Amino acid sequence: MLLIKWKIVAVCFLTSLFSFAGVLSAQTQGTGNRVFTVNHVPLKMVFVKGGDLELGCVAERDDSCKAKEVPAHNVTLTDFYIGETEVTQAQWMAVMGRDNNPSYWKGNTLPVERVSWMECHRFIVRLNKYLASELPEGYHFALPSEAQWEYAARGGLKSAGVRYAGSNDLKQIAWFYDNSSQRTHDVRIKTANELGIFDMSGNVWEWCEDWYDENFYADNTNWNNPMNNQETSYRVQRGGSWNYAASYSRCATRDRGSIHSRYEDCGFRIALVPR
Repeated sequence: MLLIKWKIVAVCFLTSLFSFAGVLSAQTQGTGNRVFTVNHVPLKMVFVKGGDLELGCVAERDDSCKAKEVPAHNVTLTDFYIGETEVTQAQWMAVMGRDNNPSYWKGNTLPVERVSWMECHRFIVRLNKYLASELPEGYHFALPSEAQWEYAARGGLKSAGVRYAGSNDLKQIAWFYDNSSQRTHDVRIKTANELGIFDMSGNVWEWCEDWYDENFYADNTNWNNPMNNQETSYRVQRGGSWNYAASYSRCATRDRGSIHSRYEDCGFRIALVPR
């Protein structure tokens, strides 16, 4: 009789434990990484917890600050997701069609390049339609804002305060002029940053949503989910590339490109952001 009672207690305990685990799973589902599939090609999005972080260039942390990178400023961002990797050629073709690959260097796991800012937006429009029923409520795919890009590159709330996206040793985490053999490389080969995101420094430049303004940091006063919507001649590019020296791979580096131009060292990374 005693043995039966202990069995009943054990069963109740295990049932309650598994039930609690189920509750935890449901609670964390909304804030965990997400994997979407488009025509059998996976697209992993890394969850980035929002919060406050100092962006822009600080000489002791980032070295050789340029006028367009200062002043450093504290930014407050809402939760968002960002691509684990730069958009690959396989992901691009899954959305845009098997015969549509503009890249100079061909390979399914190479980052797509020679895509203009406008073409990236066409990709995103199609992706939002394709995955509309699977997106978290209130979120949609977009290019990251410049602030979201740098916040994620620096590791968000897990930031170690390093110069590049995940390390002060650039060769460990990036393909740049000194080690790239003057071409792109497969994503996810180098070490990820603090959030598990790859190639935010080097490989290819990445388009951002913002219009480019050299004086944006100096003139802006609102650092709550900031984005430069004031039209100029260019859009922001971040991260450096295989074709550029180490200093361009710093998290603080800001650059620009014409929205219709295609570059053999420029691709993009998507974000999943609140509407």
